[in-house]
Amino acid sequence: MSEAVAGAPEGARRGTMSRVAAVVALSFSSGLPLGLVWIAIPDWMRSMGVDIRVVGLFTLAQAPWSFKFLWSPLMDRFRLPFWGRRRGWIAVAQVALALSGLGLSGVGSRPETPWVALALTLAVALSAATQDIAIDAYAVDVLRKEEHGVAVGLRTAVYRAAMTLSGGLAIWAAASLGWGAVNLLLGLAYLPLILVTWRSPEPEEPPAGPKTLRDAIWLPFLECLSRHRAVEILVFVVLYKLADALSQSLLRPFLIDMGYGGFDRGFVLGTAGVALTIAGTFLGGVACTRIGLGHSLWIFGFFQIFSNIGYVLITYWPGGRPVMYGAMAFEMITSGLGMGAFGVLLLRITEKRFSATQYALFSSLFGLPRILGGPITGLIVDAAGWRTFFWFTIAAGVPGLILLQRFAPIGVREPRFTAETVAVRRRMTGRQIARRGAAGAIVTLVVSAAWMIGLVAVKAYRKDPAAGFDLAAAAAAFIHPVTVGGWTQLVAVLVVGVLGGLGTAALLTARHGERATDSGESAE
Repeated sequence: MSEAVAGAPEGARRGTMSRVAAVVALSFSSGLPLGLVWIAIPDWMRSMGVDIRVVGLFTLAQAPWSFKFLWSPLMDRFRLPFWGRRRGWIAVAQVALALSGLGLSGVGSRPETPWVALALTLAVALSAATQDIAIDAYAVDVLRKEEHGVAVGLRTAVYRAAMTLSGGLAIWAAASLGWGAVNLLLGLAYLPLILVTWRSPEPEEPPAGPKTLRDAIWLPFLECLSRHRAVEILVFVVLYKLADALSQSLLRPFLIDMGYGGFDRGFVLGTAGVALTIAGTFLGGVACTRIGLGHSLWIFGFFQIFSNIGYVLITYWPGGRPVMYGAMAFEMITSGLGMGAFGVLLLRITEKRFSATQYALFSSLFGLPRILGGPITGLIVDAAGWRTFFWFTIAAGVPGLILLQRFAPIGVREPRFTAETVAVRRRMTGRQIARRGAAGAIVTLVVSAAWMIGLVAVKAYRKDPAAGFDLAAAAAAFIHPVTVGGWTQLVAVLVVGVLGGLGTAALLTARHGERATDSGESAE
């Protein structure tokens, strides 16, 4: 598994295998509901003849994965009276997923029950997001540092396999067995996974959780922002995979415009591409153990940025399969390598006492480029063309490497993420910090709202250029939503504003409040 493990005593090797195997097996439980909700259920509803407007409402079920950090502090604070701090929550979520799956099996193929199916889909999504919080926190708590690399690679492979099973394969099986039988089988699949949860080992040194709900909400921010180069690390989490997020958001439309057919876009990209990404993720995780996290982030960071040059080459030779296959293979495997190293980074920077809340926050930050950057990529392509767009994606990856230099300079094998005490130039009272936090919330809210309004205006302009670029109409549509998607955007902006306020207050407390010191020296 690694050099360290190979040279360890037999008992230590068994312990490592037990911990890694438990984390990897539980990842299968995480992938099952995601494939069902994101892929299979919309296909099922449409095949039943459900109105496309109603099918669109099923995308609401994706929201719990984006907002799971809202209830993650509850899972840091409260421990269920069985199976440990994390496994108890995992088991409860798995039981809920099994019951929801059995409920979906009762819907069958009756077109008069889409609203029942929607309610059950939301139940699946909420249970799945809760399970993800607990499983991610369990991985942070139970794994040793030297086990992170292998675990990240195997988790990704098993997770994607489960998504494929409950997504594409479920659609294929439903054609002959019917959706009632398929949902029944998927619901029953959680029963052996509950046994896996029961048999999974507890952490060697279980971390003590926060004592109050206030601490569970506040201390994860405070601890994170007390670290050396804390702000740089958080921005790096957002920017490291930015080049990938931008290029992959429009990859299939790009291939269509370049003249590639369904076989190339579907089988080659969808099957071989996924396999290469999984292989890259595994190798990237293992490399972190062999050559160090710092070296891996640098090497794979360069690879994943410059891999987009392959798509630039396609614009010179459109329709050429050798160029397309080479570009796709290199980009997918380097994307996986970067994902493997990044997954190890998330495990390393998460504090075990607040692993549920911090990991949920970090993973949500990681998804921001896809959510915020995706809608504007079409406008860039429309204005500048595909070749310029892919050169832009390469440039967009450079800021992430600049930030990496701030906390993991070139040549550093293992970056440190310990909290530090900092010199206080001016002590701030709790009231002053609260005022600054409120101001931070307002600024974050205004900036986020302006961004979303701009995206609404861009979307309207692209739909009807003759109407012009109307920010006032976009602002009115954003403030007075009439669709589920509009309400989701509004709630998201409000949540981001609150997080901006909490982050501002936590940073000020770490630098000027109770966690700071007047000594004038920083802890190592």
